[in-house]
Amino acid sequence: MTQLCTRLLPYHSGILYFERLRHLDAPVLLDSGKPDSPSGRYDIVAAQPIEKIYYHIEPLYSGISIDGIGHSLSQLKQRLDHFSGQYKATASSKILSDLPFLGGFIGGLSYDLGRELESLPSQAVSDNNLPVIIGGIYQWAVIVDHQQQQAHLVAPTDQIEHLESLCGQSTDRVTDSSTEPSPPFSSKKASLPFKLKQGFRANLTWPEYQARFDKIMAYIRAGDCYQINFAQRFKAISEGDSWQAYLKMRAATPAPFSAYLDFDSFKILSVSPERFMQLRANQVETKPIKGTAPRSADNKEDQKIAKQLQASRKDRAENLMIVDLLRNDLGRVCKTGSVNVPALFALESYANVHHLVSTVTGELPEEKDAVDLLAASFPGGSITGAPKIRAMTIIDELEPQRRAIYCGSIAYISFNGQMDSSITIRTLLESRQVNPQSGMQESYLECWGGGGIVYDSEAASEYQETLHKVGKILQAIQPDFLESFQR
Repeated sequence: MTQLCTRLLPYHSGILYFERLRHLDAPVLLDSGKPDSPSGRYDIVAAQPIEKIYYHIEPLYSGISIDGIGHSLSQLKQRLDHFSGQYKATASSKILSDLPFLGGFIGGLSYDLGRELESLPSQAVSDNNLPVIIGGIYQWAVIVDHQQQQAHLVAPTDQIEHLESLCGQSTDRVTDSSTEPSPPFSSKKASLPFKLKQGFRANLTWPEYQARFDKIMAYIRAGDCYQINFAQRFKAISEGDSWQAYLKMRAATPAPFSAYLDFDSFKILSVSPERFMQLRANQVETKPIKGTAPRSADNKEDQKIAKQLQASRKDRAENLMIVDLLRNDLGRVCKTGSVNVPALFALESYANVHHLVSTVTGELPEEKDAVDLLAASFPGGSITGAPKIRAMTIIDELEPQRRAIYCGSIAYISFNGQMDSSITIRTLLESRQVNPQSGMQESYLECWGGGGIVYDSEAASEYQETLHKVGKILQAIQPDFLESFQR
């Protein structure tokens, strides 16, 4: 039995602690975006997983239920159960009980994990080989609580002294207010400066996007579906340290579910504003975003835009459809009668856009856990459409490549059963791929932008929305991004 304990660390941002620890194996940062993000409370930093998780999709198990969940989630559940029984809190258990993460899984869930949960076609091309679950089982973490203005190191008692010394190195080199910290004290991962060797290119031309949009409208008018979330992908070739790119993205669009995950040949850079599923003491919360409007630098005009968004019949109807879908998903796993909607069409404002956000809650039975909740609801309904399975089928037909991390999730599942997770929008995937022209390995960055298409949608405005949603983050690393996509 491994004893867990805590040490109080100086109150600094997760960015600073990640800088000090990112030379270790498989470092991860779950970043609340503080102080600039409008919500969020905790930053979580971890490294050196005791087990790495790389589960690839197995076609043999596609759409087959294994103990009520898919094959890869079943494997993850087994590993979590195996390790969680080995950890026990010490005398500091009161502090531990108040913290969100006490060791456990941190990683990414590909949108294509849904292929193991439902029977879906396989028309879209998989071209980056991202595992459907990628991450690690971490036995220690630094947790920064911005509400209490405290930082805690949670670790096995026999490692606490060593890890505390690592966390305390170079304390005078970076200030908490720094938006771009100085290089980490180890040079292992601070190699070349980040830059793009080739700018972002879309996988669809405007005529191709319009033709696919017309097909979606035909499906909607025929009664196949009510809404389809349709996306295009932007892809660039990069070199150097993508951590620098993440810092620029974060400065441009601070968001409460940001993250930087470094899994060697795959890195995930996310500035997502959207929660997927949170689980605390059997209480479930999901907060779907549907309804988006670009912000204005003029305060009066910005307020006008926000009010128009809140009053928009189209956006409210779109939001309500997804709320009903998520109520149904939670109803599959939560206690009967426990699913509620405490907030509908709430306005949340971010650096570049306003969003309409609703809140759906439920209560999980004692015999169910975080993995059961994921299996019942993955992928998030706000980024598929309705009805969900038909929408996913149409997405697979019309989007040329598989979504990989886009519209999947970044999640932690703690040994104590708690979970929080994001919807991975506003997210970049860095991967090593063979350049078909040179035959050489290159670092590719992929980013997706999409939106919900409904009966009265217009192709030009929907296309423009895909650019608006990712414009701010991609301009942070390619200033002429939007200009390059003028029709």
